[in-house]
Amino acid sequence: MADLIEAFDAVLSDLDGVVYAGPHAIPGAVEALRGFAPRGIRLGYVTNNASRTPAEVAAHLRELGAPAGDDDVVSSAQAGAELLAKKVPAGTRVLVTGSAALAREIELRGLTPVRSADEAPEAVIQGFSPDLGWRDLAEAAYAVAAGALWIATNADMSIPQARGIAPGNGTLVAAVQAATGRTPLVAGKPQAPLFLAAAERLGASRPIVVGDRLDTDILGGNRAGFATAAVLTGVDTRESILAARTAERPTFILSALDDFFRPYPDAEAHDGAWRVGSSSARAVDGRVEITGDPDDLDTWRAACAAWWNAHPETDKQAVPELHWTA
Repeated sequence: MADLIEAFDAVLSDLDGVVYAGPHAIPGAVEALRGFAPRGIRLGYVTNNASRTPAEVAAHLRELGAPAGDDDVVSSAQAGAELLAKKVPAGTRVLVTGSAALAREIELRGLTPVRSADEAPEAVIQGFSPDLGWRDLAEAAYAVAAGALWIATNADMSIPQARGIAPGNGTLVAAVQAATGRTPLVAGKPQAPLFLAAAERLGASRPIVVGDRLDTDILGGNRAGFATAAVLTGVDTRESILAARTAERPTFILSALDDFFRPYPDAEAHDGAWRVGSSSARAVDGRVEITGDPDDLDTWRAACAAWWNAHPETDKQAVPELHWTA
């Protein structure tokens, strides 16, 4: 069997939780990323983190040893600025609730960044920055409540860090939403345009999206019509993937990026059960009966095949009861 990566011409990779957690690379990630070019596979990075410029992100990746040119990074800050530029005329004052990198993207599109609601902004753009505080969120709330157009670069509720899972931009957006009763337009993941733009930039016709989050990476890649792979190095787990709603189910489940360089096992149906490798699973009513090692990813692949086949269309997470046999 051919290695999984041979079916594709490009990889569109998330960063946080896939390549690195905080400032440090995830073990084995850099080595895997270096392995794509010798196979003729293009590599792009699609990130919802709007706190740094694409050039800064690329420089960080190179410092870690990963292959990355400045143009290989497509960010939600770029997507947010593009969306805003389509909705307001040049010169419009925009309250930037976020990083200097986000303000720079606004400037590049002929808009005028401001930092206070007292400057009568006609729009607010909100992106993640670890330096944001209460006063910044208050300024955003004042402007949004006054009627300003409101765009969020992304709505990630959490972000993987070296010490664990920390609040993401979505939690800060939720604070402004709770204060104003309004809902922003969201520019980045899980919207499809960010992935489509990345694929176009790479000239890819058969890309695969890889990420650690079902609600952003996998949902967005599915919406774009691309193959998707969930890796277990960040936010989502075997259990949450099994329970995923239809729109957030990945095409492939990988332990880490280096799984691209192995054949991917087929799920085969036989007498109502689904077999992957030496593991098998059967969905019965609200439970999944599983034969296999809980530490073997093939066991979870079989469980997903059985459960998803029994529940092909669901817009809610559905957590089955698991029955294990050795």
